[in-house]
Amino acid sequence: MANFSKSNVPQFSVDVYQNEYLPEGAGEVNAIVTVTATGGGTIGTAVSAPHLFSPGQGPSAAVAIMVDCSGSMDYPATKMRNARDATAAAIDTLRDGVHFAVVGGTHVAKEVYPGGGRLAVADATTREQAKRALRSLSAGGGTAIGTWLKLADRLLSSADVAIRHGILLTDGRNEHESPQDLKAALDACAGRFTCDARGVGTDWEVKEVTGIASALLGTADIVADPAGLAADFTQMMETAMGKEVADVSLRLWTPVDTTVKFVKQVAPTVEELTGRRTEAGPRAGDYPLGSWGDESRDYHVCVEVPAANIGQEMLAARISLVIPQPDGTVQNLGAQGLVRAVWTDDMVASTSINPQVAHYTGQAELAQVIQQGLDLRKSGDTDGATAKLGRAVQLASASGNADTAKLLAKVVDVVDAATGTVRLKAKVEEADEMTLETRSTKTVRVKK
Repeated sequence: MANFSKSNVPQFSVDVYQNEYLPEGAGEVNAIVTVTATGGGTIGTAVSAPHLFSPGQGPSAAVAIMVDCSGSMDYPATKMRNARDATAAAIDTLRDGVHFAVVGGTHVAKEVYPGGGRLAVADATTREQAKRALRSLSAGGGTAIGTWLKLADRLLSSADVAIRHGILLTDGRNEHESPQDLKAALDACAGRFTCDARGVGTDWEVKEVTGIASALLGTADIVADPAGLAADFTQMMETAMGKEVADVSLRLWTPVDTTVKFVKQVAPTVEELTGRRTEAGPRAGDYPLGSWGDESRDYHVCVEVPAANIGQEMLAARISLVIPQPDGTVQNLGAQGLVRAVWTDDMVASTSINPQVAHYTGQAELAQVIQQGLDLRKSGDTDGATAKLGRAVQLASASGNADTAKLLAKVVDVVDAATGTVRLKAKVEEADEMTLETRSTKTVRVKK
């Protein structure tokens, strides 16, 4: 990856929000860590790695757009046309100098443009050629998404660039390969490129699409009406073009006898990172955060420390940000945060929950109870589903998560939001249920 000098990279900062006071005998420390990147977009030419930057326009990038061309894309016939138009809109959004390719996906993956196992470089001519090539896209065949991802990976890795990104569109279930094959493809691609995934219509599997985005540190969403694809693709590509640093990791150092209970992203979406840790020397581990532009995200870190006596204090964790270098070392991005533990007999101090921690604990529970409620609803457990979705309504209302509250109101009739009293709707539009499930992990930020 790029060997950035300080001026090439947005400035990163780390802020830690916690209640560091613990009662005697307690050993669990919680903190919300806000990571912010600012001042990117002013990137000139990299002194240390000029080949990794487009002329005066930010870091070099490669993008692969994977378009579902399976038989179901013909129903309705407008769907394929909308997919072609959306891909054309995404191509128009590419910055000059960005490497790109279009992949057509069925039970096999084929290169639509430019072909020959390579990437094109975006300019007026290649954009027009690519859009002409899209006219040849037609629907027919099955769905094996793992093959699409593997082809995208081969193409993206053929260019020496700083940022590698995929956009994947599917309208159906991954019926022509085993779940193990898809997982193997995702494992092979993880850390090599990021990928946004979109399901169009209502015949696809939510957990498949969200699983792809999660594994590849991208976003997932539903585009229930194919007419909305072009706007969605344009926005996705604009966001991809705004990324300036790839492969950022949160490095967590903890002292002896301390265990990391979990690390999860909690805003803008809930994403479990605990199992993605890679060891980084004595008592330190790296958690992948993907690619960054000018943005801010929140993480919940929970560590277990040995219990201590009143008046004692300790550093429970030290947080820094790193990016890998071509020689196998890492560059530290210079931002640091400390998580502390102080044991006190002041009951007021030790029992108050930090508002950030409380808010995001609620948002993580909200995502979980929506998933559980919808799964119970599908399995026919009306009482269980009502209880879980009622709790979801209560949490969404209390935290001010208006978007999720609106989605829930399409699946349940809300009797009393404050107490979480709801009734399951007898008839629910499939698109409404799928939208709620797909967007269940979206959170609202705590008001600072």
